[in-house]
Amino acid sequence: MSMSMRNQIPGIVTSVTTGEVMATVKVRLDGGQDLTAAITLEAAQELGLAAGSAVRTLIKSTEIALATGPVEGLSIRNQVPGTVEGVATGGAMASVKISVAGGELTAAITKDAVNDLELTAGSPVIALIKSTEIALATA
Repeated sequence: MSMSMRNQIPGIVTSVTTGEVMATVKVRLDGGQDLTAAITLEAAQELGLAAGSAVRTLIKSTEIALATGPVEGLSIRNQVPGTVEGVATGGAMASVKISVAGGELTAAITKDAVNDLELTAGSPVIALIKSTEIALATA
């Protein structure tokens, strides 16, 4: 299946914690980084997710925020370190390509944010991703 979602990084489920309606799924990406996805319990069951399941993490570029260093005191669980590979700017928005362990992420942020953070190729960044904004797919 082809899709427009650019951010697709493979990994292995390390744990699934279920609740009444939702499940949190911890995934170790191929590069060693751990992510937490919050998905519906029904989706976790339909996908047959369990420790050891191979998955692909899917994240819309508009759901990735960037910081120039680790952020404390924040409810966002997923903080992925990386390096800016390139920045393409338009009138109001920018696309930032980030190299991370095990793959690449693209963040769509405002042009003003790129300027304020002084992002250029080679800049270290932290990609911030809410667990509710990560979808999972099985092979």
